[in-house]
Amino acid sequence: MPAITRLVGVYDAEATLRGEITYWIGARLGRRHCALCDITHGLFTPKSEWRECRDGMPVAFDTFHLDDQPESVRAALAGTAPAVVAETDAGDLVMLLGPAALERCAGSVAAMLAEIESAATAAGLTWVAAPAP
Repeated sequence: MPAITRLVGVYDAEATLRGEITYWIGARLGRRHCALCDITHGLFTPKSEWRECRDGMPVAFDTFHLDDQPESVRAALAGTAPAVVAETDAGDLVMLLGPAALERCAGSVAAMLAEIESAATAAGLTWVAAPAP
């Protein structure tokens, strides 16, 4: 069974200052929405619950924006955002959560973790073994 070595989330927003401001204003006016942003960020900064969760995961969970995501992730997602993919020890990228699954999380970090677990199990993925102390 392939093991997850890293998770990668991609926001449906751009990382530039202009992109961040445009997204923030659009979100406040109800014109822009990113379910992954709702899970990981409060009004201005990352949620403490998200930081604690990310830091306690068995693998790294890196996040990117539309314009700064790695090319391999961009190719795997084929324009889908927001999304979460798993990188495996076999070198594959496996889509775990797309926009609908992230939307179901309704801004909840715990719900996103449950969705990731469920999707990983359905894809036949395990977690990379933690290093021995």
